[in-house]
Amino acid sequence: MKRIVLKVGSAVLTNIDELALDRLMNLVDFIDKLKQKNIEVILVSSGAVAAGYTLLPLDKSILENKQALASIGQPLLMDTYRRQFGRYNILCAQVLMEASIFKDNSRLNHARDTISNLLKNNVVPIINENDVTAIDELVFGDNDQLAAYVTQYFDANLLVILTDIDGYYDDNPKINENAKLQKIVNSLSDDELNMKHSANSEFATGGIVTKLKAADYLMNNNLDMYLASGFDLTNAKNYLLDNNHNGGTLFTRDNNE
Repeated sequence: MKRIVLKVGSAVLTNIDELALDRLMNLVDFIDKLKQKNIEVILVSSGAVAAGYTLLPLDKSILENKQALASIGQPLLMDTYRRQFGRYNILCAQVLMEASIFKDNSRLNHARDTISNLLKNNVVPIINENDVTAIDELVFGDNDQLAAYVTQYFDANLLVILTDIDGYYDDNPKINENAKLQKIVNSLSDDELNMKHSANSEFATGGIVTKLKAADYLMNNNLDMYLASGFDLTNAKNYLLDNNHNGGTLFTRDNNE
């Protein structure tokens, strides 16, 4: 059985000052279809801060406010997932993590056992960084990096990042209309990995650079990453359900792909 990590960002899950329920519902439907293909799914979901903001619009640039918004929004986000997965008779579970867990073999092994047990019992684990208690030196700062670590340490075959772009281009498509989508990327340069961050959503903490760093980390560990749109899941469905790579970008060391 194949196991994937599916990461979805705040840009996909939120629309202005509210959760984008239509896109979240489409995501849950997609996960149901993956499970019907006997693919185990670990979901890494952003959106807690944005969900909290829908109830209490605090200035998220202040750390204490961001942590408060995360604590308000996390149960709202999970309840929304619970209700949507329930339409498919699928249970989901909340798993909050900090960067420090990957430096502690005992805690990491317990987490791996828990995730494996959830998957064995047909439960979808929903992972998010524990923004409320994480401290600066032990924080990922974005769920792209967290998802890459989860992919490696929790025995997944592939990381899939669903975001507000439809893949990785050879130039900025918002500026250069001749920019070309790169379907396969086998390596990333230092210049690409050190570009200025370009988060597009008010609630996003990363941007394309954090996704490239996640891809580079995985490729260096002989794992793959697939980047595609979370607004229109057509390309992701074609690739993951039908093995047709019509769109999106695959980051892989395998030159035969």
